[in-house]
Amino acid sequence: MAKYSDKRDYDDSDEYVDISSGRPDAVNKKRKGSFAKSAAVTLLSIIFIIAGAGMLYYYSILNSVNVVAKSTSGDSSLISVDTEDSELGNTSASSEFSIDSFSNGKLMNDSNVLNILLIGEDNRHEAEYGRTDTMIVLTIDNNNKELKLTSFMRDLWVNIPDYGMQRINVAYTVGGAPKTVATIESNFGIDIDRYAIVDFASFKKIIDVLGGLDIKLTDEEIDYINWQTWKNGQADTRYEIQAEPGIVHLNGRQALWHARNRGQEGICSGSDFTRTQRQRNVLKTLMKEFKDASITQIIGIANEVGPLITTDLSYSEITVLVANALTYLKYDVCEFRLPTDTNYGDVITSGGAWVLVVNDWNQARNELVDFVFNAQKDKISTDDSF
Repeated sequence: MAKYSDKRDYDDSDEYVDISSGRPDAVNKKRKGSFAKSAAVTLLSIIFIIAGAGMLYYYSILNSVNVVAKSTSGDSSLISVDTEDSELGNTSASSEFSIDSFSNGKLMNDSNVLNILLIGEDNRHEAEYGRTDTMIVLTIDNNNKELKLTSFMRDLWVNIPDYGMQRINVAYTVGGAPKTVATIESNFGIDIDRYAIVDFASFKKIIDVLGGLDIKLTDEEIDYINWQTWKNGQADTRYEIQAEPGIVHLNGRQALWHARNRGQEGICSGSDFTRTQRQRNVLKTLMKEFKDASITQIIGIANEVGPLITTDLSYSEITVLVANALTYLKYDVCEFRLPTDTNYGDVITSGGAWVLVVNDWNQARNELVDFVFNAQKDKISTDDSF
């Protein structure tokens, strides 16, 4: 992503220049006092005008975001969101999978921990709900000053509430984001506070709005992007990207192919496991780039990106997130994936579908709870080389 250079930040130490008319000191005291009052009123008026204009501009940004369900809490003073009033909170656990073993039948939550489900939607056929092959929970852990990314593999075999046993990505197809949230909550026992949806077209636009993505790629990954763009008629040449392995600049179209890369025989090794890793790498790279941004730039980008995102975050919650973005971006970044390497089996269903079945649900739930709510910096090494 293009680096930022505009850092015009001001603080209280800035000196003020006297722009008065330069009258002689021997001025009538009464007149001088009157002038001082007039100047003070004028200054306050200017401040209120500027502040008012800023608020109008900011609320125009908020109104550009596709907010689909406003929270009833509406408390913009919260650093993280109190989930008790959420329409999606405390969804009943499915009958097949009990969460009583570690949470006494209640969803695990913490008022200082915000869990936002990030959904990547494939809706090229314009159905009511498309498909989702990207399900990542972004956790803002204010207790431990960490940002956490948890990927849910799309082939996880779970109990979808009021639907039955199916792959986890089917939840979105049959009920959109609310059903996906309910499925994660009922099977894994953690509270998902909010969600945000981005489809393929919007993802490409977002990356382009940000000036592209500078991300670490292997030679195989570069070749995969080149092959897909050429095969799909998006480039005139088989080798559009000429860069060597290492940090490579991608436009939105190229970045989308990288995020969707699960390997291709003869082109690039990989699987759906490596695809989720690539998706987390994209998010980590974006977070790293934004660490040098100013609040003005954050607001400007939010203005352009807002219309491309659908979310159930309320306007007051979006305000809090934007206002605290620079603080959150300084947090350590940790990552996790379900199922873990040692707690699943490959199973072919009666319908012939290949799925991932969790071997020990209590272990999976406890590992997720530990990752989301406890400090991870000493347990999981964060990769700062991407």
